[in-house]
Order: sequence, then C-alpha cells, then structure tokens
Amino acid sequence: MPGPKDLDPSSSPRAMIGAELRHARERKGLSQEQLGQVLFVSGSFIGQLEAGTRRMQPEYARMLDDALDTGDFFTRNCVAAAKSKHPEHFAEAAEAEAQATAVRQFTPLLIPGLLQTPAYARAVFRAYRPTEPERKLDELVSTCMERAALLADPTDLLLWVVIDEAALRRVTGGRAVMAEALRHVADVARQHRAIVQILPFEAGAHTAMEGSIKLMDFEDAPPLLYFEGVGTGRLEDDPSTVRHHRRTFELLAACALSPAKSLVLLDAMAQDYTHEEQP
Repeated sequence: MPGPKDLDPSSSPRAMIGAELRHARERKGLSQEQLGQVLFVSGSFIGQLEAGTRRMQPEYARMLDDALDTGDFFTRNCVAAAKSKHPEHFAEAAEAEAQATAVRQFTPLLIPGLLQTPAYARAVFRAYRPTEPERKLDELVSTCMERAALLADPTDLLLWVVIDEAALRRVTGGRAVMAEALRHVADVARQHRAIVQILPFEAGAHTAMEGSIKLMDFEDAPPLLYFEGVGTGRLEDDPSTVRHHRRTFELLAACALSPAKSLVLLDAMAQDYTHEEQP
C-alpha cells in the first residue's frame, strides 16, 4: 500500500497535511481525544490540526509519525506547511483568520489589519521597521492588502471590531493618511462588510485595557483566541480562556458607541483631519 505523498508548498499544505492526519488517525482507529493523549494535548487541538487552523510544529510531527506509523511523512512535510508570507509571530493567526467564519477583534492602539489602507499599513510597518528597505515594505503592505480580500463584497466572514478612540486620534502617517484610513473604515461598515464600533475615551476604564484580543470561530473546528504584543503573538484554544475573553469582547461592545454613532464619529474625525491638512 503506497504511503502518503509529499505536500506541494505551492498548494494549500496545511489543509493537505490536516487531511492526511485525519486519514492516518482513522486508519489507526483512534479518536481525536485518544490521539491527543499520546501528544499530551487536547482532542480539540488535534481537530484544529486536521482542519488546518493550527500549524503543526516539528515536535508534534515526530510524535505523530511514531504514533500513526507514517514513517517520517509529518516530520518532512511540516516544514512546507509552516511557510508563510507573514511575520513568524503572526503567521499562524493569519492563516487561521483566512479560514474563520467569524472574527471578533478589539484593538486599542491601531486600526485592525483587515481594515487598513495601503498608506496606513505602510506607516505602521515603517514605524515597526525604521531601517527596512522600501522593497521589503512593499511586500509587507501587499500581504496586508491580500488579507483584506476576506472582506470582498459579498463577504462570508463576519468581522466585528471594536476600536479604541486612541487608535483614531494617533496620527499615523500624517493627517491625509488618517483621513483616508478613517473614511475607508466607515465605507467598509456602510457596505455591510464589517460591524465597526468605536470605544470612546468617555467610556473610561474597561475590561481590556491591558491589550488587544482576537476571537476566531470556525465551521469545523473549536474557536481560537489570539493575543498579540510587540513582536510576539500566541494562539490559545483552552475553552475556559476563550469563553472568558468572549465575555470580555461582549462587555467592550456594550461600552462602545453603537455602529451608527461610530460612523458619525469616524466621518467627523475624517473631516477634521482633511481640514487640518489643508493650508
């Protein structure tokens, strides 16, 4: 009986490796929970690997090859599955985001990546990487704009974002860039491609003052939570942790302006930036 084929990095390696994992597990007669016990992880983690929403790490690949008698298939091919255009700390979250059915996100200091304009994204990347060559910045901006294709009209993705007013007040890239960025966010909301709420300064202290959160739901896999810091990121699938931060997001949405009032604020601030830019 022939073994599984090597993955083609130009295709969808994580989806393919997940399909091979499911096939090998079922051939062994193991449930996701039983295989998870071998790897000292949860059954939901195995489900996420099979669905392609989690990246397979080399240490798990070796254990899977041993447990499922697949030679060195997963060890060899997890390298192809790990290739990404995104920064290492964000790659797994970006790939999961592309498969999500719903994304709920709170950002305290910047406009979320899916809602950024090219000029705004370039200003952010330039701030992160002050000595980066322009060619590399072009690649980063292009990758960011490719992510925004998830919001093509009509969109299958439910994107619900709560943006702190601080992100709108911080002049990133200049006032003209900010005016364009805020109009773009408002346009996306008006076209019903995202739910946008602004958390105003007057809301005072809130439940997520320590940082940003992103919750992702999937059709055939358990939800994921993504935390991000300066040059770092972590995916979390612990059910109680995900539930806790889902409640965090619900409280933020309750404290934020309504979508309609958020549009009014976005329009007013974009208009202010435009007037301030003019001599």
